Amino acid sequence: MNQQASALVTAADISRLAGVTRATVSNWRRRHADFPAPAGGTDTSPTYDVDAVRAWLSARGQLPEDTPADELRTALRAHPGDADLALHLLPAVLAAARLDRRNREALPELRDDALLRWARAVTADKADDVPGFAGLAYGADAAGPLRALLRSVAADGAEATTDVLAERLLEDAGGTGTYRTPRPLADLMARLLINSTGDDFPASVLDPACGTGSLLAAAASAGATELRGQDILVAQAAQAAARLRLSAPEAVISVRTGDSLRSDAFKGLTTAAVLCNPPYGVRDWGHQDLAYDQRWAYGVPPKGEPELAWVQHSLAHLAPGGRAVLLMPPAVAERTAGRRIRAQLVRDGALRAVVSLPQGAATPLHIGLHVWVLERPDPQAEPPGTVLLVDAAAAAAENRDLDWTAVHNTVLSAWRPYLADRDGFTGVPGITGAVPITDLLTEAVDLTPARHIRTASRQALRPALLARQASESYGRLRRAAQDLTDLSADGDWPPADDRPRDWRTATVADLLRGGALTLLRTAPASRRTRSVEPLPQPEPERSGRPTLTATDVVKNRPASGTKADLPADAPLPSIQESDVLLTETLRVGHSTVARVVEPDESGCFLGPHLLLFRPDQRRLDPWFLAGFLAAEQNVNAAATGTSIVRVDPRRLRVPLLPLAEQQRYGAAFRHLHELRTAARRADQAAEDVTRLLGTGLTGGALLPNGHGSA
Repeated sequence: MNQQASALVTAADISRLAGVTRATVSNWRRRHADFPAPAGGTDTSPTYDVDAVRAWLSARGQLPEDTPADELRTALRAHPGDADLALHLLPAVLAAARLDRRNREALPELRDDALLRWARAVTADKADDVPGFAGLAYGADAAGPLRALLRSVAADGAEATTDVLAERLLEDAGGTGTYRTPRPLADLMARLLINSTGDDFPASVLDPACGTGSLLAAAASAGATELRGQDILVAQAAQAAARLRLSAPEAVISVRTGDSLRSDAFKGLTTAAVLCNPPYGVRDWGHQDLAYDQRWAYGVPPKGEPELAWVQHSLAHLAPGGRAVLLMPPAVAERTAGRRIRAQLVRDGALRAVVSLPQGAATPLHIGLHVWVLERPDPQAEPPGTVLLVDAAAAAAENRDLDWTAVHNTVLSAWRPYLADRDGFTGVPGITGAVPITDLLTEAVDLTPARHIRTASRQALRPALLARQASESYGRLRRAAQDLTDLSADGDWPPADDRPRDWRTATVADLLRGGALTLLRTAPASRRTRSVEPLPQPEPERSGRPTLTATDVVKNRPASGTKADLPADAPLPSIQESDVLLTETLRVGHSTVARVVEPDESGCFLGPHLLLFRPDQRRLDPWFLAGFLAAEQNVNAAATGTSIVRVDPRRLRVPLLPLAEQQRYGAAFRHLHELRTAARRADQAAEDVTRLLGTGLTGGALLPNGHGSA
């Protein structure tokens, strides 16, 4: 076996390796003279020899057992030109995913020469499957990373292994203005392609700026069978191709590389639908080179309006009546430079709807993005007289956290009735409305939904109904406030000794190995649980049972999800009483939430982005487990990511305490959960009361207390 160069790791890598925070690594560097000296990098961002770091951590008992994913990360860093290797290993992931479990687990045990022969044989004709792969021959120094990759596929599944490769590809990709579309937003955009009855999804979908394939994956889940994508970055296109072939193996998939505006890989293609999240803020999009392009049927896009170039590029690929859904910066709806093109889109009936999303829906998180729905005008059909505007940001304003279920309901409950009866659609005052095109064709041609529909009509207010609703909200507020007062009555908690208690702990990985715990999650069929147990298969009547979503857990509400929230054709675990649920992802600044399943929730399906811990109750108290799993310092030590943080459950730690003592802590954690729930109910009730009263007073439907009605 060839000797490989030792990898260099950063402080962030060390924190992940040891399962601690970055601050802890900084303390080690300052306080321990024998901490390994930097082997590279810069003064402000040093790198360290991974073998020296491992030896130092191991000597102090700070080195957790490596997971297969960790071994793959280390193997990639130790290999020269590791970014290229990460790209070229993608076909091997696809090949391993097609094997049965027995052969997949046997592969890593082969000798180097046999392993390389297998890789060369199964990937020899995969140049068309994964962009950027053509011409590669696996060298002898690829055996180590290849073996680590196959162990990761065997233990964690092909998609999880692809995520590890994507980490390395992302590090070298640089800033491109392209961001991955979050799954809930991708699903919403895909659903806007469905007709008014909720079925008949377009068979063929194109994404001309596909990134890593999020939108095309959502289209495949909804029913698309022909998926085409293009991206300017080879690394992103390769990821998209691999992810789509894993998640939609039966679909016809074609992913190309190149600049779609300057060099369209699908020139002349007519498709039923387009989904696109165009690059954000890219001014060098080819304005001068493409001045006379035939795609600009609605006007030549100004240099500062690249998004309007993507709009027309998408329309040019549609068949008459075909639909495109694009994610757009809000400024595109109002910038002066683009008003003529906007006017022509509205006048010709190409623009069908504009939806404003709440902040945080997608990167950039501080901006409330828009979704534009467009249709290629049918020359034989009469142009529509209205454009649907939806202010989903206003509908979600009363929620502190982004509630995707509410956003989906707001948008789709307007879009589908509007499609069914465009002339008779009335909308919801202040939230949705069908705006006549004559009202939009002003001098500014401002398409921002809030400009047209946020102010509710005074005539729509009904004084008696509003007064009754306000009275009912007051009643809910009083009851919630009383519950909060009762739970707050006992606020005396005894202190520990002079110093905080210091427990001996075990990782979740240790508890899984010891049989004290089982870990389940809803994931594509290629993944398995970390405990290496196959997920239970779904019952035949999948649609007859609700799905508990991550939002349900955060808001502590009953299961609200449907089969649309579940991946198609995937093994689905159902939850049981006393299971512990933990949110797998969270936004920066938000806390991880854990809760224990109540008896009436038993039997629901487990939704995505949730971790299910099933404790052996003879050894672990559920509420004790929930409290310590969700502890802030615990989650921080086991989390990775920047704007979206993902928790690695195997790294979470739990104190080793007698069951009787666990139960005392469990009772305390349950009390805190009830206190937090009561506080949220009171807060929501207060929001409802103030919103209703404010609307009534300012709209003239209600009078102040003590004011005569005469």
